[in-house]
Amino acid sequence: MPIKSENNLPKGAVFLLLTGLVFNSPALASSCPELFAKGLAPHLMAEGIYGGTTLLCNGYYAVLASDYTHGPLWSAEDLTEENLEIADRTQRRGSFFPDNRLPASMQSSPRDYANSHYDRGHMTPSGDEPGFGAQKESFLLSNIVPQTPELNRRAWEGVESAVRGWAREEGEIFVVTGPGYDPDKTQTIGPNHIPVPTVIWKAIYDPAANSTGVYICLNTFHPTCRITSVTTLTRLVNIDPFPGLPDSLKDHVSAMPPIRESPYRLARQNGTRKLLKEWGKKSVQKALRALIRSLVP
Repeated sequence: MPIKSENNLPKGAVFLLLTGLVFNSPALASSCPELFAKGLAPHLMAEGIYGGTTLLCNGYYAVLASDYTHGPLWSAEDLTEENLEIADRTQRRGSFFPDNRLPASMQSSPRDYANSHYDRGHMTPSGDEPGFGAQKESFLLSNIVPQTPELNRRAWEGVESAVRGWAREEGEIFVVTGPGYDPDKTQTIGPNHIPVPTVIWKAIYDPAANSTGVYICLNTFHPTCRITSVTTLTRLVNIDPFPGLPDSLKDHVSAMPPIRESPYRLARQNGTRKLLKEWGKKSVQKALRALIRSLVP
């Protein structure tokens, strides 16, 4: 299916496509609070304009699905050393399939990705999942967004590997992963017009070290990645992955593990401080443009 380009998003739309439903995070968290830091689900920071959302609790991860994106706005997991030991012993296999818990208007299908030149990119990765049943759940298309092969098979694999290493060292971390979209020009694929994210991000809270940080990567055919703070991510995507944590903790960038087994270098130290300073001056409406300027080589 050829790639379609649409330019029908309203000007001034926020970076992430948010929900049209009014709710609060504690109410959502009551469904599967064990998967979220401090028992609170990631919080959408403003009332949205892109239709409804549905919270889906799985065995070892949860997603907030959107009827605009036909996929996740975020995917959250409590990643433990114990579960990774089981995952390491689980043979990697699985096939992608629609999430029939969702109405047809919110679903994507394997046909959307056929001949699209985009991979079906896991938000919560199958390599985190302990056992065949949990791994199968990770292949639900409600957990999938379009990713370029260059990102999905290289730099993003390195991000996932780094995060698993972090969990093994600390014993437990909370991870939230999500897409971000260009509000002015959204590329789509497939008969359901699945929007292609501009960036993919992964936020981490380490309860043992009481620290946070974010990996964020440009979803292009020449991807680059950066480290930033949870506060900066929230400004960019209008979503707080860890609403139960104090702002002082989310302002600080942890000593993040480097991306493993990746041909791409992660910008750190001076480059990261410059990035944070630049992003901190941007309004939410201008956040995407600031992000692209920062990430494109």
